[in-house]
Amino acid sequence: GVTWFSVDDTYSTVYVPIYCGINKVPHSYAVGTGDFQHFTWESAFWTFNWVSNYAYSRYSEMIGDIIIVQRDLEGKFLADQSVIDDAAASLFEKSPGLAIDYLTEYSCRTADATVARWRRLGEDLLVKYMDGNLKDELGNVKHPGYPESWYRKVVEETGDHLLLKELEKDEE
Repeated sequence: GVTWFSVDDTYSTVYVPIYCGINKVPHSYAVGTGDFQHFTWESAFWTFNWVSNYAYSRYSEMIGDIIIVQRDLEGKFLADQSVIDDAAASLFEKSPGLAIDYLTEYSCRTADATVARWRRLGEDLLVKYMDGNLKDELGNVKHPGYPESWYRKVVEETGDHLLLKELEKDEE
């Protein structure tokens, strides 16, 4: 059997195949790899939380980038699953221990590689969306600005503070 496991927000996470019977937890998902008080990129919890929390500020723009990487990873896992299952079944016929070792190695490698890829995604999002700007794949910066409703709200809430005032002319 296989459990599709993940951490953090269901819509902006990656479900990783973790096979039943493995004899080791992937390092990035293991208890002790980070805690609630200390951030580390080695931890799946912290890495996935960093990406989703960063995306909250501009979710409608960033979720597309997140989904591309999410679907790429999960799609590969699904495409590989029958090959992994068949190889494990073949090994199990020879020695159950070989199958367990194979599935442990696959689960750990896949989980840890997913966290590494999610870290790169977080770094890419920071570069692309830094300072409210939007950089394209060539590094060209666009300044998207704010919707008209936001500008009107600022004016509404600041009263006369933003009004241009006529300066008095000095008489010479």
